[in-house]
Amino acid sequence: MRLLLDRGAVEERVGELGAELRADYRGVEPVLVSVLRGGVVFLADLVRAAAMPCRVDFMAISRFDASEDTGVVRIEKDLELDVSGAHVLVVEDIVDTGLTLTYLLRVLAARGPASLRVCALLDKRARRIVDVPLSYVGFEVPDVFLVGYGLDLDERERGRRELLAVDDLEAVRADPGLLDLATSPDGAWPGPRA
Repeated sequence: MRLLLDRGAVEERVGELGAELRADYRGVEPVLVSVLRGGVVFLADLVRAAAMPCRVDFMAISRFDASEDTGVVRIEKDLELDVSGAHVLVVEDIVDTGLTLTYLLRVLAARGPASLRVCALLDKRARRIVDVPLSYVGFEVPDVFLVGYGLDLDERERGRRELLAVDDLEAVRADPGLLDLATSPDGAWPGPRA
């Protein structure tokens, strides 16, 4: 495994994205929509960085067996806000195939928003099957398993402030402490986190 994006790089880019949103949405109050759970960390930091009037809502989805091929998902938690006539910004942690995001954008577009855009922290373009329009992108990343900054390893490690690329997923599952090697300056295991 290796450190792909350190804390400073992530914070700097989120700050830049926040400034872009503040400029682009001047005079309007957009609704920022995140899909639970991965996007929550990015969404929270982005809202603070944008420092603009906005509303926030969430969706939760579950995948069908075939969803990897179709992108069709079951909506487990729908929006509570009415987005008809609103400026909607979907905030995604990572976009890979584009299938699920394309499905969600169709669902949201059917609700009649004034505008519908996407802000993705990570663009894994190498896996793209469907070309989906991304208005704001933090980083283009390689086709590797990523952990940290909202992205999980078996529902853990979302709280890391950096992004790690994991080459040997089974080794890390067997010994999650290996993730700490990628962030220690000398490669030595720093011991358990307090």
